[in-house]
Amino acid sequence: MASVTITGSRQSTRAHGDPLVPRMLLGRRLRELRERRGLSRREAARAIGGSASKITRLELGRSASRPRDIAALLTRYGADDERTTLLALAEQTATRAWWHDDGDIVPAWVRPYLSAEQAAKLVRTFEAQFVPGLLQTEAYARALIRRVNPEPQVERRVEFRMRRQRVLRRRPRPLNLWVVLDEQALWRPIGGAETMRGQIRHIIELCGRPNVTVQIAPFGICGRVAGDGPLTLIRFPQQGLPDMVYLERANGAVYPGRRAEIEWHWHVFNTLVTEAAPPERTPRILAGMLTTY
Repeated sequence: MASVTITGSRQSTRAHGDPLVPRMLLGRRLRELRERRGLSRREAARAIGGSASKITRLELGRSASRPRDIAALLTRYGADDERTTLLALAEQTATRAWWHDDGDIVPAWVRPYLSAEQAAKLVRTFEAQFVPGLLQTEAYARALIRRVNPEPQVERRVEFRMRRQRVLRRRPRPLNLWVVLDEQALWRPIGGAETMRGQIRHIIELCGRPNVTVQIAPFGICGRVAGDGPLTLIRFPQQGLPDMVYLERANGAVYPGRRAEIEWHWHVFNTLVTEAAPPERTPRILAGMLTTY
């Protein structure tokens, strides 16, 4: 997880091993400084002997940055008063992501989301097919992972998924998680009846935590409201960073980034919240399912 703040001319940095947030914060500030000077990306790129596309990647937080490039840009932008802080931030953009040691089992398309999830203030997610990873029990995760992965990888992948869930228990500020779950996901018997009973009891237990909210939506809500797959929204604690939208699909993921797209997906999620049963009814709904299983 990474935690870095920049506010006005007084800035502080604090890193916890993932470069995503430092890259986003540095990129945002570099864009602000460039625009303040009235420079195009092509003009800025001349300061580092690079291309406009390299400046774009830096400003979008999509790549690590060399301190010497950042130093040259700050000179070009006339931002010597921010040099110490932004160079320290540049150093953090090259740190290893928290998932780095498991990179061989983490597809490239999910890596930005995994970094964001650990750095987030809140996550809002809708799922129609399966229980979301942050809510899964070991048994449920094992049965689901075993469906699509070779046996020698199963336990390692299960351990990795359980490690992700620590974000719900971190101190002093656990992740605030709000899940809207299509009822059909809980009637899909992953691993059999015993596994599903354990999974449902686990969700009931999680509903007792102040940072976890779960709503159960009626069958088929996905087609009416949410489009063609899961929807996840991520908000960071650092002021000024845009929310992230993560749309997981069969063979990859989409990260819509335009403001209008982000706002639209928040509208979709808020509509799902109104369509689903109120959170206070969730334990009772799940208890009813237990009697059937």
